[in-house]
Amino acid sequence: MTVHQLTKRDARRLAVRAQLLTSERPADLYAVVRGLNVLQLDQTAYVAPNADLVVWSRLGSSYDPSELADALASQELIELRGFVRLPETLALYRAEMQAWPADGEPLDWQSYRRDWVQANEGCRLDILERLRQDGPLVMRELPDTCVRPWKSSGWTNNRNVSQLLEFMMQRGEVAIAGRDGRDRLWDLASRVYPDDPPVPLAEALRIRDEQRLRSMGLLRAKGPACPGEPLDAGAAGERAVVDGVRGEWRVDPELLGLLGQRFTGRTAILSPLDRLVYDRKRLTEIFEFDYQLEMYKPVAKRRWGYFALPILHNDRLVGKLDAMSDRKAGVFRVDAIHEDEPFSKTLMAAVQREIRDLAKWLQLELIRA
Repeated sequence: MTVHQLTKRDARRLAVRAQLLTSERPADLYAVVRGLNVLQLDQTAYVAPNADLVVWSRLGSSYDPSELADALASQELIELRGFVRLPETLALYRAEMQAWPADGEPLDWQSYRRDWVQANEGCRLDILERLRQDGPLVMRELPDTCVRPWKSSGWTNNRNVSQLLEFMMQRGEVAIAGRDGRDRLWDLASRVYPDDPPVPLAEALRIRDEQRLRSMGLLRAKGPACPGEPLDAGAAGERAVVDGVRGEWRVDPELLGLLGQRFTGRTAILSPLDRLVYDRKRLTEIFEFDYQLEMYKPVAKRRWGYFALPILHNDRLVGKLDAMSDRKAGVFRVDAIHEDEPFSKTLMAAVQREIRDLAKWLQLELIRA
């Protein structure tokens, strides 16, 4: 089998093309979701909620966040495992739902989850009945009749209903039917999801790997565990090596054919949770970009800011924007533009245009420190 030889520039351009960040912008929200495969939902709104910020990076200030809210409410898009997805992709998860907690012999942690759900069978049935009668409902409107509390050393300790709903969603019994403000609305999955037949599990996993690779351009064949959406490609695509980077990669063969064509990039400001930058190891190896999300660091140890936004220019990540939305004051405050290397006048002008467009989209007055 051919092993493709890629330069780091080739690898970067594959990734940027796949993530819809060239000068040719996608047409609308649905083209973005179709191209990116998933939109990660995170309600941290230091600048804007992640899914909206990712779409703005692709569409610009013409994007109205109500479009995403309306699409989720009408199930034209669905929320599954913390990501926005196209409804037709659900068929690729149904076999896995039916096999929950595992296909074959479960691991210890999977057995623990199965046993905990079984111990709280009464609460599971109570939730289903309440949703059947009155759904969709927010979590606080659902009964907690668990007889065995959920034990955890983390923030989920004793959060019985939220954990049970999560496992019931993984089993395909309940689904997110939209949102009431920031709260998720829960309903019976049969009233939310399309009634498409499940794709057999092995085939579904293969297709999911292919779709993920197509949206990312290139990925490792194996990667670290990542809740909701993996960061590897399995056996999808074709083998490749990248100059100066150890190990084997998988590349999307359709995108490989575009490497000989002219690449026209642009300047974009990205969310820290954007899939282009989410895999910090790939970010270091391919883009040679030094970056960490510093919101969990003490103030004195932050180099770029609480929620610094990576700045893309053509096929390089060139800096970080330290900015925040202060909605009470009605301002979008820019505290610093961190330049990895000194910006040219042309690059600085392009970054400033994106900052102005971001403030316009946020409907906030732009204030510079």
